[in-house]
Amino acid sequence: MQRGVMPDFALDAIVVGAGAVGLACARALAIRGLEVVVLEAGERIGEGISSRNSEVLHAGIYYPTGSLRARLCVEGNRMVRAYLEERGIAIDPCGKLVVATEPAEIATLSALHAQAVANDVEQLTLLDGAKARRLEPALRAEAALQCGTSAVFDSHGYMLAMLGDIEDRQGRVAYRTPFVRAEQVPDGFVVHCGGDDPATIQCRLLVLAAGLGAQAAASALDAFPASLIPPGHLAKGSYFTLQGPSPFSRLIYPLPVPGSLGCHYRRDIGGIARFGPDIQWVEREDYSVSVDRLPSFLEAIRRYWPGVDGAVLTPDYAGIRPKIHGYGEPQPDFVIHLPEVHGLPGLAALFGIESPGLTASMAIADYVAAGLVGAR
Repeated sequence: MQRGVMPDFALDAIVVGAGAVGLACARALAIRGLEVVVLEAGERIGEGISSRNSEVLHAGIYYPTGSLRARLCVEGNRMVRAYLEERGIAIDPCGKLVVATEPAEIATLSALHAQAVANDVEQLTLLDGAKARRLEPALRAEAALQCGTSAVFDSHGYMLAMLGDIEDRQGRVAYRTPFVRAEQVPDGFVVHCGGDDPATIQCRLLVLAAGLGAQAAASALDAFPASLIPPGHLAKGSYFTLQGPSPFSRLIYPLPVPGSLGCHYRRDIGGIARFGPDIQWVEREDYSVSVDRLPSFLEAIRRYWPGVDGAVLTPDYAGIRPKIHGYGEPQPDFVIHLPEVHGLPGLAALFGIESPGLTASMAIADYVAAGLVGAR
């Protein structure tokens, strides 16, 4: 801390970022009895990555056994589902079909089933093409993996409920308050906040859950080892809306492609059918959706829905995934650096929390809280 600069006030914990993961981390600390403030540069919660996802509750099928992605997704699925039911937040327990559209893909689908079983995913059934088509007559499928724990839910209602939990415990979100920088001090950190009413706050615990700004946030903490900051890459995903009747009652996913789970189908809580996201590596944040993407969407969709008509698809919205790997590189695990990694007591720094980050959010939060203050 610069000589002569005194904090305006002190509290137990600061969380940077009011997306689903940041709110979950703040909630986990608050229910452990800590005074928490969440710093959010935007006007409201969930304005970033959390406002531009598929709202899918993932099962944990795809991720290497033993990885944080696999473990926290499976745990998070159970935790979030129970929370939604407890709070009366809308969820459509529609389930999912992961589809092999060619005979040559069946072996890959079987390997995916084995991966899911190893990850302790529940309610799994391998179906031949005839059984899959009986469930979804419009589907083209040689085989399918049915998963009953996949769902679609109201992610904004979920975040609002977590915000209520934080506020019920005297925590709060400071809106229009960007994280500027922080310094390590003997009893924690001094955090400098920007915005209309800049402030300096001392805290014992600091959680960097900044999403697309994760690398910048870690770089703005003077003692954080630069060697532990992974590179950041932006992968844009666009969505198209279906104008007309929904062809399927379940989530429909193709086999995954590098960097993405594939251009899938879902019907949201409001009944709107959408396809996406695709994947487009970009150099800057750009949330426009070009109709020029339509031909590649149609090519991907027709593999599992031959009856799609391009005239009924319209550009909708786009999101940006905070990748920590580049095009053609293998997808790494979630990176959650706790004190035993970086040597800074009281600090958690999260990087690359893309899908299934929403599903895993409560499990990520418990992992972070346990690493900073111990089990509840």
